[in-house]
Amino acid sequence: MTDDRMALVELIEQGADSDLVREMLAFAAERMMDLEIEAKTGARAGTRSPERLNHRNGYRERGWDTRAGRIELAIPKLRKGSYFPSFLEPRRTAEKALAAVIQEAYVHGVSTRSVDDLVKAMGASGVSKSQVSRLVAEIDERVNAFLTRPIEGEWPYLWIDATYLKVREGGRIVSMAAIIAVGVNTDGRREVLGVATGPSEAEPFWKAFLRSLADRGLRGVKLVIADDHKGLRAAASKVFSASQQRCRVHWMRNALAHAAPKQRPAVIAMIKTIFAQETAEAALQQWEQVADALREKFPKLADMMDASREDVLAYMTFPKDHWAQIASTNPLERVNKEIKRRSDVIGIFPNDASVVRLVGALMLEQNDEWAVSRRYMTLETLGSVSHNPIVSLPALAA
Repeated sequence: MTDDRMALVELIEQGADSDLVREMLAFAAERMMDLEIEAKTGARAGTRSPERLNHRNGYRERGWDTRAGRIELAIPKLRKGSYFPSFLEPRRTAEKALAAVIQEAYVHGVSTRSVDDLVKAMGASGVSKSQVSRLVAEIDERVNAFLTRPIEGEWPYLWIDATYLKVREGGRIVSMAAIIAVGVNTDGRREVLGVATGPSEAEPFWKAFLRSLADRGLRGVKLVIADDHKGLRAAASKVFSASQQRCRVHWMRNALAHAAPKQRPAVIAMIKTIFAQETAEAALQQWEQVADALREKFPKLADMMDASREDVLAYMTFPKDHWAQIASTNPLERVNKEIKRRSDVIGIFPNDASVVRLVGALMLEQNDEWAVSRRYMTLETLGSVSHNPIVSLPALAA
């Protein structure tokens, strides 16, 4: 029986005490590091060998947080190159981005709360200032490669949504829109196609953003699903010749603002009868009847309905199997919640680059998750969309 095995047996025979599991993990970690360093150097510690490739060069201390408690590790260093134990899971991309933003905020002195609170909220032990530049460069390289990759194939549906974050700009704090574009291709797969920051109401911004997607290869867009961002409709028409679906959920919230709280349940019930129709023609007719019924008591709501009819019902000119997914930006709700959860830890971002870094890292990981999940839409239902021209809503009968 080897000395290592004897030592492990002695640990086990000590009996169950509070430190036993932690001591066993520390023991195993030390032996694993010895074996990995031996493989990297080509020889055991303290031995001469013609096959030696490298030499040890002291140790660096690192805490390892486990379920059994914190274990202090002495990680061997090498004279040439670096070594990181295989059993220590490297930080995930989004966690690296969060750490980098926190440290950047710390360096610039713009954090709205103490660094200790930020690190604790992140659930990590943080990184040193000296690691920031290397960490940021590594993340930016991966995120930029992801956000500038070529887009291949046809993408009939494009969802665009904005999440508003606080950013320090020119000595003041402003609300900045973080824009996310998600598409479904003719293979039924979802992908994150782009991330940008900018003013969500400006047509030049939307045109530049959509043009950047087109320049990377985005084509075949039939419908853009988004909230009522001024300038987006014109930009989508110019860049992709696509129609736009105004998010039905956001529209409903805006519509209910024109009714008193006690009257809203009745208004909701009436409006829902529109979306319960089986065809676009029936929905248009029901829309007119509901608007007329509300006109006397809620004139502003009726006017809003008159102006937004085609925007809200655009999804009904596409296959019925897709209606639940393309009527609103709800498919991005989970993504936006995760962005908000992470950004709430930051508070105020130091600059636009830190926003793109964090959001881009999160979207990269989301994209990886979608890549191995089932198709978002079936090939059969998508076939008719990709080969047919864009269809407008039927005209109302006089």
